[in-house]
Amino acid sequence: MKTLFSILLTLAVFSSCTTLNIKNYYRKYHPTLDSMEMVFNQAYHKKPFSIQFSDRAFDRVSLELITDTLTYIYEYHVTEARMLDTLVKYGYDPIPIISLISSMQSMECTWINNLDYYTEDRKHSLTYISLWPRAFNSPFVNKKYYILTYFQQPQYFDNEGRLLVGRRLRRVRRINAEVFHRINDKVCYTISDQFR
Repeated sequence: MKTLFSILLTLAVFSSCTTLNIKNYYRKYHPTLDSMEMVFNQAYHKKPFSIQFSDRAFDRVSLELITDTLTYIYEYHVTEARMLDTLVKYGYDPIPIISLISSMQSMECTWINNLDYYTEDRKHSLTYISLWPRAFNSPFVNKKYYILTYFQQPQYFDNEGRLLVGRRLRRVRRINAEVFHRINDKVCYTISDQFR
C-alpha cells in the first residue's frame, strides 16, 4: 500500500510540473526556438511549406511543399541528397529549410507550420511549433506534445493566463480545440495528445 501511494504521489508531481517544465524549457531554449520561428516565417513567406518528423529518432523528415496548384508531400531520411534536389526542383531555397531541419532535430521538434486564424473578420497567421522532448518523458505518464504558438502581434489573456479571442470578447480562444496559455505577449503554449 505504501508503494502504491509513493507511485501515485510521484505521478501527481510529474503531471503538476509539466506546465512549469514547458515554461522553463522555453526560457532556456528561446534563442533557438525564436530563431527557428524567424527562419521559418521568412522562408514560408517566400514559398509556403511545412516540416514534420515522422519518427521518434528524428531521422525521417516529411516535407509538405505547396505550389499554386498542388501540395506535395515527400518523406526522406535527413541525410538523403535527393531531398535537396526536390527542394530545388520546386523552387525552394534549400538553405533555410536544411537549417530548420537541423534545428528541429536538436530541439526534438516534430512539426512546424503556419496556421491562419480570424479575429473580427480579419485574417491573421501564427507559427505552430510542436515539441516532443525526451526531457519531459517520464514513466507512467502518457506521452504528450508541447505546442508553442508564435503570434505576429501581442495577444490578450485572462487573469489565469489563458489566451482570449480579443480584448472586448472575453472568451477563451481555442486553436485546434486546445486552450493556450501565456509565456509572453506573443508566445503561448499548450500540452496536447496530438502534434498538430
